Amino acid sequence: MPKDASQTSFAHPRYWPTWLGIGAMRLGAWLPWRLKMGLGQGIGLLAWRLARRRRHITETNLRLCFPELSEARRAELVRETFIANGIGLLETATGWCRDPEHLRHRVTFSGQEHMARVQAQGKGALILGIHFSTLDLGGALHSLFFRADAVQRPHDNPLFNRFMARARAPYFDAVLDRHDLRGVVRRLKAGHNVWYSPDQDFGREASVFAPFFGIEAATVRMTSRIARLTGAPVIPLIFHRNPDNRTYTLEYLPPLEDFPGGDEVADATRVNAVIEQAIRKHPEQYLWLHRRFKTRPEGEPGFY
Repeated sequence: MPKDASQTSFAHPRYWPTWLGIGAMRLGAWLPWRLKMGLGQGIGLLAWRLARRRRHITETNLRLCFPELSEARRAELVRETFIANGIGLLETATGWCRDPEHLRHRVTFSGQEHMARVQAQGKGALILGIHFSTLDLGGALHSLFFRADAVQRPHDNPLFNRFMARARAPYFDAVLDRHDLRGVVRRLKAGHNVWYSPDQDFGREASVFAPFFGIEAATVRMTSRIARLTGAPVIPLIFHRNPDNRTYTLEYLPPLEDFPGGDEVADATRVNAVIEQAIRKHPEQYLWLHRRFKTRPEGEPGFY
């Protein structure tokens, strides 16, 4: 019997490091909880010391977004961010490689009445997600209570992309490409909930500039566009690891009122304000390692 073409191509030596990474994630997902948290902290501290470019990006983001903090406190927050994201790697592995049911006792979920009200009307909701370090584990835990589709950017590595898609499949009903506006609209109109995270810089053409922590940030138009095309309520979802490093909190906020309005910049400003409010609760758990302010208004120099 001939081998599957994808299996043959993924056997190439260039994919061996990816296979090792996938194996490490599968192993890490089954570690005892305290060991998992300790290993994640160690990975974060190692990255904090060695990943100079990412540390520079994180330092720049925090300097821009928290000018009121002392230099010492911001330096501490940089370190805490790397630790939280190191733990996030193990949390992602857990979300992708294990049944989330085994973590039900670790989850507190409030605001469920907002989603229940939408579902009682037979509608689908646009769930406003945020790029916390707990993102993928949060998606897995969310599936214990409500089903949803997800919008994602495909990974550049085809082997890892296949692994990621298969790992997310059990807790998302469908995984849609971030460029597939028609698919998102179709699913929402059919009554499906769609998890959408609009807090990354996707470039000038897809965005308007709106304040985020007081800085003009390229913010995608898609959130208000989807809401306008479907009439779906936009419900923010906040999720974070609690300070005990053993439990998690998920919270639905009330749907955004009178959204969208008639102004894309005003809509993007409202979305950014909700995200900023959520981040301020646990700032170290946000993905400050990415270049949130990469795209600048015309004539303005870059930050990084």
